[in-house]
Amino acid sequence: MSTRRGSRPSGDASRLATGAGALVALTVLAYLPALRAGFVWDDDLHVTQNEVVRTWQGLVDIWLRPGAILQYYHLTHTSWWIQYHLWGLAPLGYHLVNVLLHGSSAAVLWLVLGRLCVPGAWMAAAVFALHPVHVESVAWVTELKNVQSGFFYLLALLGYLRWGLADDAEPAGGRRIYALSFLSFACAVLSKSVTCTLPAAVALVLWWKRGRLAPGRILALVPLAVMSVAAGALTASWERRYVGAVGPEWALSLPERCLVAGRALWFYAAKLAWPVDLAFIYPRWTLDPHAWWQWLFPLGAVLVLVALAALRRRLRPGAAGGRAVLRRDARARLPSREFC
Repeated sequence: MSTRRGSRPSGDASRLATGAGALVALTVLAYLPALRAGFVWDDDLHVTQNEVVRTWQGLVDIWLRPGAILQYYHLTHTSWWIQYHLWGLAPLGYHLVNVLLHGSSAAVLWLVLGRLCVPGAWMAAAVFALHPVHVESVAWVTELKNVQSGFFYLLALLGYLRWGLADDAEPAGGRRIYALSFLSFACAVLSKSVTCTLPAAVALVLWWKRGRLAPGRILALVPLAVMSVAAGALTASWERRYVGAVGPEWALSLPERCLVAGRALWFYAAKLAWPVDLAFIYPRWTLDPHAWWQWLFPLGAVLVLVALAALRRRLRPGAAGGRAVLRRDARARLPSREFC
């Protein structure tokens, strides 16, 4: 049966739904113990004893009154407001939302990896869904900000890849896709501002896949960059003024910040590869810019980035590789038309 260019056969849609549903079901199954959990630690500050989630005036205050919420995450607090008015303080509802958001993120990640023609995309998404490092975010009500922002981040990334990697000869709703992706990005930032990294991620992926950044693509990413800078600056100011992120613990010099950034990359990469001794708060590192060995961490990160840039052409799937992927996906009955 023939289809219009850019349309999806019903069989592919069915396989997409089956694959996504399997990821969500797998996530729910793994996190069944979390559904029996209650509220912990600072859940009282954000949910159980937070007056703004209880009234209509509170919803207005979330968006318009500075200081009404501890952190500048308006959409996250709005989600708690909605949940409170749906099931009160029954913890099951809050935990179920976290679990479903995480499972949905795994499904969207599968689509992202598939669009990038990454082999074993579904399995990689399943590992993401079940990896122990996510347990804290999924099983803790307050960490809704992580799973909600992550879902919108991946959704925005998927849209921007569809827009940025589209064949210029294809008649497609580019503006509509761009607008929906921008809206998803705004939702991600309003859930947790750390998602402001998306413009850089999109630019890197487009450069990797295309070998260059077209001026039109760069210009289209400017609004995202502006939003990212504004969100980061506003969040930093908000944290200092309302959360109390001031004092000696926060007064790091520029060299010390470089040491933290470089060491954190390797530390969390190690936790991904070998997830043992996981904790919410890890012991504070002793930073000494005069200790030469501490500079090995940021230097190693820079060297890895340089090596990846040098190997970009080999790592980017070529035309022949793309055709091989298509043939393999066809044999596996995967929805390759949508991705590659």
